[in-house]
Amino acid sequence: MAISQKYGRTYHYPFSPGTTSDDRIQHDYWGHLQQIPQLIHTEKLDGENNCLSKYGVFARSHAAPTVSPWTESIRRFWQLVKNDLGDLEIFLENLYAVHSIEYHNLDNHFYVFGIREHDRWLSWDETRFYAAMIGLPTVPELAVIPTPANQQLFERDVVALTAGRGTLEPHDIITGAPTTIEGIVTRNANSYAVDDFAHNVFKYVRKGHVKTDEHWTRSWKRARLKNEGGTYVGH
Repeated sequence: MAISQKYGRTYHYPFSPGTTSDDRIQHDYWGHLQQIPQLIHTEKLDGENNCLSKYGVFARSHAAPTVSPWTESIRRFWQLVKNDLGDLEIFLENLYAVHSIEYHNLDNHFYVFGIREHDRWLSWDETRFYAAMIGLPTVPELAVIPTPANQQLFERDVVALTAGRGTLEPHDIITGAPTTIEGIVTRNANSYAVDDFAHNVFKYVRKGHVKTDEHWTRSWKRARLKNEGGTYVGH
């Protein structure tokens, strides 16, 4: 039995080109967006989904804490903050190991994207507050917008955002060439119920960003930070 509930699968926008056969698509996304007063577009980062809770550090499965070598650093960090977490579950993107994108402007290996407390996901402001309290950054914000009024314009703006370089300077792991961001994640800026996750979080992923296969763990390498030797988790 799982110690806690794992992170739900984020539904793609129907105009997201980076879907695979097992991905879920939110065809009714526009109707859901009309119920949300403020939206946050954040950069989708190419890492591993980790969760910090009072019970340990978890990867996708919450049946038992993770013991992978690329989580060794975040597990040491967890030892320092575990007694302060209470009922908070901190979900973050673990960029310690390079996947399909190598970032050349990393200040940290770990970027918080969501915090759950009991049956609710905290607001974005609360998420940033608690992330700062434990000394971790949040994923980069790309835009903050009110309820969109024009669907065609909204979709155009989302696609335009994903054509940018973002803030972490992504590079293709195979060619080494600069590339655009992997995609964006759109969330309700306010708090919402866990059971309503699929109506409040959506993503757009560009086509062909995955360059690794399931065997990448055999020859993984640590992502380099821009200020090696500075003050960061894993020093």
